[in-house]
Amino acid sequence: MAEQQDGIDLLIHDHREVEQLFQRFETGADDATRKQLVEQITTELSKHAAAEEQYLYPLTAEAVAGGADLAEHSVEEHQEMKDTLHELQGMDATDPAYGQRVQELIAEVRHHVEEEEGELFPKLRQAVGQDRVMELGQQLATAKKMAPTQPHPKAPNTPPANKVAGPIAGAVDRITGKG
Repeated sequence: MAEQQDGIDLLIHDHREVEQLFQRFETGADDATRKQLVEQITTELSKHAAAEEQYLYPLTAEAVAGGADLAEHSVEEHQEMKDTLHELQGMDATDPAYGQRVQELIAEVRHHVEEEEGELFPKLRQAVGQDRVMELGQQLATAKKMAPTQPHPKAPNTPPANKVAGPIAGAVDRITGKG
């Protein structure tokens, strides 16, 4: 059996990995490196968002007082992020608007992370207890392995449809070399 992992700690670890990519982008890398970093950011955020939408937000809506509103707000922020990531895929890194859009994405994601870590995660941990947080960790880890690696802004982002569409999109992403 795989080693169990605290689901909230797993998500915080993801947040830190993406923040490191943001910081590398912000250090003023050349256009090719910036494009490569955005591709890495896209992959990490796509997998992370899919797992959260499949397991974190439904659990939050179910277990936390006011959790349905928190979850809905988070899904809306994810949709904005997916739309921006999708837009960036069609842009050239030499386009002056490219860097500006990436900076907007970074600001959006940092705001989202601050909300999750400052409000959602503590409330969820208190509401469900450590055993359920550990179960969540297993669900998230499994979901991330099959998750899309690219933004699919028109795909469903709530259960049950996203639990079907996400792994299919993830398989397509990997088959087409985008994962």
